[in-house]
Amino acid sequence: MSRGGKSQGRRRELLKAITVGGVAGITGLAGCVGDPDEVGGGDDEDFDTVQFGVLEPLTGEFTELATERNQGTKLAIQEINESDEYDFTIEYNEYDTQLDPATATQRAQQAVQSDGAQFITGCISSSVALAINDFALENEVVYTPGAADTSITGESCNEYVFRFETSTAQIAEVMAQWTADELGDRIVYHVADYAYGDSVLDEVETRMESISDSYEQVGVTRSDPGSTNFEAFISQIADVSDEADALVVGMTGADLAIFLSQAGSRGLQDEIPIVTTTGSFRAVLGGAGTGAYNTYSGVRYVPDLDTGSNQEFVEAYESEYGDPPDNFSRVGYESIRMVANGIREAGSRNPTTVAETLSGMDHDTIFGPNEFRECDHQAMNPVWMGECVEPDSGELADVELLAELSGEEAAPDCEETGCEL
Repeated sequence: MSRGGKSQGRRRELLKAITVGGVAGITGLAGCVGDPDEVGGGDDEDFDTVQFGVLEPLTGEFTELATERNQGTKLAIQEINESDEYDFTIEYNEYDTQLDPATATQRAQQAVQSDGAQFITGCISSSVALAINDFALENEVVYTPGAADTSITGESCNEYVFRFETSTAQIAEVMAQWTADELGDRIVYHVADYAYGDSVLDEVETRMESISDSYEQVGVTRSDPGSTNFEAFISQIADVSDEADALVVGMTGADLAIFLSQAGSRGLQDEIPIVTTTGSFRAVLGGAGTGAYNTYSGVRYVPDLDTGSNQEFVEAYESEYGDPPDNFSRVGYESIRMVANGIREAGSRNPTTVAETLSGMDHDTIFGPNEFRECDHQAMNPVWMGECVEPDSGELADVELLAELSGEEAAPDCEETGCEL
């Protein structure tokens, strides 16, 4: 039903991000957020606002990616608050997680227990997102993470976590199939030494082993997150390039951009094909410069996609921010929209009620029809394989799509995820 007489000015006023601690919140204890007597989160239909906590690494090496996600989040909130399709408006506070699980947990506690958030979103680092997974369960709040580690909707899943970001398992499926078919099955790896890098290694290896009886791991090198000098690793990889068909790199953000830049200066892609999980991200392409040319990447999203409502999203995003959206932009955008759809369908802001409604619920998204799958709450996103090529003008590499898998083809079978809901 329509909100009728609510003015556009009121809706825009509610949209404005509130600085942390700037509004008197609702003080509560962990585990009681879903209690209707405590926060008005019952199943009644008479509610006006829903409170979100937006958790992002606003400082650190993922800042650019966090900005993209935050812009997608704000655009979705703006559209919802200005739409007569929703009988509520969204208010939100922003919190800097600083890429640290302990800091992120403290910020989440402030969002929920002091500022009254019933729903939380964000965290690009997989290690941080896994910490907030646990927090969401303990505090009974719905959480939409921005990280890709498979275990987030795998063995570390819970009933309050719903992920629109494409998982490492989904992207590894298209990467492994294409790499085995087009390059070969002798693989050397370089990964960031934390949860996401380990997930890339495990997921690609598992799929390569299932595809090829002759699969061989030639070697693995690991670098600390935030590293800036990869010369020693590049030399080690070059030393075994004659023994391997491809190098698979499991890093993201500034780490990957610097690695590709230094590898390009060394001419590593002339010695061995480089296959990445996130090399198609605009932030990575911008940081890597010419080092991204003639490399390959799994693709979660590019703005040229002619799927679902994507072109409407691209137009709105460019109008608001002056630049096209990228992967994390669409993650922030649909994470908010899908949860808002769940709130509307449930007729409640009670997180437990909304979680029950979201599980398996159908949505129209930028990818077309989609859902948070009942068995693990992972969105059923399509994936692509792409090549980063020299553009006709400028320096930022173009991404040419080479192969596609549907959401059903990319997702692991439910019984293989390790998720028990």
